[in-house]
Amino acid sequence: MADIYTSKEDEATISDILFKGLRVKAPKWTVLRLALAHSLKMPSAPDVDLERGVAGGGEYDLQQVSGENQGRSSAGQQQDYTDAICGLLSVHANQDLFANKAEFRLHLQRHIRRGLREFRRGWREGHDFYQFLYQELCAAAERETGQKESDFAALLIDALREIAVQGEIIAAQNGPRITRYQIRLEDPNHLDRVRRGLEKIAFTLGLQKQGVFLAETGMPKIIGLDVPRPRSTWHSVTCQQLLGWIDKEAAETVGLPLWPGVSVTGEPVSFDLSQQPHLLVAGTTGSGKSICLHSLLISLLVAVPGDRLNLLLIDPKKVEFAPYGKANSKRIEVITDIFAASSRLAKLVEEMEARTSILERAGVRDLAEGRRKGLLTLPYIVVFVEELADLVMQAPEAEEHLIRLAQKARASGIHLILATQRPDARTLNGLLRSNIPSRIALTVQKATESKIILDETGAERLTGSGDMLVRLSGQTIIRLHGVLVTQDDSAAVLRGEGRN
Repeated sequence: MADIYTSKEDEATISDILFKGLRVKAPKWTVLRLALAHSLKMPSAPDVDLERGVAGGGEYDLQQVSGENQGRSSAGQQQDYTDAICGLLSVHANQDLFANKAEFRLHLQRHIRRGLREFRRGWREGHDFYQFLYQELCAAAERETGQKESDFAALLIDALREIAVQGEIIAAQNGPRITRYQIRLEDPNHLDRVRRGLEKIAFTLGLQKQGVFLAETGMPKIIGLDVPRPRSTWHSVTCQQLLGWIDKEAAETVGLPLWPGVSVTGEPVSFDLSQQPHLLVAGTTGSGKSICLHSLLISLLVAVPGDRLNLLLIDPKKVEFAPYGKANSKRIEVITDIFAASSRLAKLVEEMEARTSILERAGVRDLAEGRRKGLLTLPYIVVFVEELADLVMQAPEAEEHLIRLAQKARASGIHLILATQRPDARTLNGLLRSNIPSRIALTVQKATESKIILDETGAERLTGSGDMLVRLSGQTIIRLHGVLVTQDDSAAVLRGEGRN
């Protein structure tokens, strides 16, 4: 009897990595061990569904995967890593797996299959698999050989002198991935020089494409400079932290609260979608756009009671929202067919018109007022579109429906969250953009793309991986670091249907 089972899809991934990624003759368990390492790097627990055997997949025993009972090679090298792996899994799961071998095997299978799944999601054929492995497994663990904090501060002062600015560092505050330096300027007139010289400062500090951002401090003659640190010093904002924020504010929750992430200095940031009233999320491939959508979805699922919210998730790629379709929840509808999505949006326009008449008869301005006064019990409807470009290019009439909803749906309690990795004028025409004032820009390739999303440059200088600029309606732009929500986190929330 086998100890580890994989799916047919897992086996295809193993084959692709061996022959197209590693390009060496090696046994399959080589990829299984890499997958285990990749999964153990993730803080969340793997989904329990991954422990199931799948017809058409592969079967492996511990002798292959962990080297059980292999002892040492003829050269004296250790070959049995079973105890080491069991120890790592025990720490990750916070339970003693040495006492229960069957439970150890289940945890091992979950992690291996999750690692294979993440390989499918993160690596593409034709890309350098060794570089992918380095970034995923090694970059965060490499030792720092750069300057000490004091040396770096001196370098920053030198960078300011290069643009003819005199000042002194009076404080430094570390956030998840940025250090904010508070600098007292000798001459307040030098502020414009700093603003114009940010690119030169970043170049002097050796930051390459990553930029230095100017931040307000509210204190006279003192500016803030947000300087990105090396990736190995970053720490992630987890889904468990997100759930903790929601729990803390549960008693005061109204409307449609969203927690996209934390500020540069690490404080959680939230806003009410019902007051915005719609949201655009855009960023290039790998910027963290899809993970951002999951954090917004979990915010709504956990914070908003089931009788107050319905979700319509449109996913032309048939990937990101697939777990939500398996939830068998009456308040979640997932559509993957382009034309079915367009038809559903047309019906939603009709729903909007019907709700408008209901509001008029009730004598209230919007759904929030009607619910507050106890006159209406209609649920909010939030529409997520995972890839706007695919939808509007294949079904142009869908764009017309979205424009109608963006123009009029706020009062009736229907809100849009539109996402795209192609922030260009064709995807985001002027009429649609003008009716969606709230925007989230993750990393983009060009300054022109940042201007299309935010009407300002800056998103091209972000650090990637969930780093974002957020412009809410009527407010100045703020920089946030997103929550790392894994597919397993989403599955765990869905199994409990939030906490309502």
